[in-house]
Amino acid sequence: MNHFKKERRLIRIIHVLVLFFMAALIVSGITAFPLESELRTFCNILGISTDVPPDSYTGFHQWIARVYEGVSQTNLKYPFLAYGTDWLAFAHIGIAIAFLGVYFKPVRNIWIVYWAITLCILTFPVILICGAIREIPFYWQLVDASFGLFGLIPLFILRYCIRELEHIRPKKY
Repeated sequence: MNHFKKERRLIRIIHVLVLFFMAALIVSGITAFPLESELRTFCNILGISTDVPPDSYTGFHQWIARVYEGVSQTNLKYPFLAYGTDWLAFAHIGIAIAFLGVYFKPVRNIWIVYWAITLCILTFPVILICGAIREIPFYWQLVDASFGLFGLIPLFILRYCIRELEHIRPKKY
């Protein structure tokens, strides 16, 4: 394959991966806004009644019922605490915007990819330490950890493609 075709293919792959990663960050961020209504819907799907105590259930159902009760009671009594998840949503969107640098100048902005890889790796100790302190069930910590793990996959592919592009035309991008 000649250099021009390889360059075009790499740029296309980089653009797709960046847009995918940005979309995933934005969607996960936006879902932090309506937590109570999302949890109510999830409870309905699972057949969990929000009118009975969480201890009426066991295992995963009990956990989801407990989370819903915590969020709904907190929103009722202390709605200002949800401001923290609003900022969480904003942070996801802000991180996604940073990837515009990678989209337009991937070689110059590869540091953003390394930064994101570092953040994905750092989710593991945060999840395990804070999850234990906050009494999050281990299986739910694994669910949370999957976001960091699955985030690494497109980021490592992105890093590889940018490094390949750098070898072809380092000054252009």
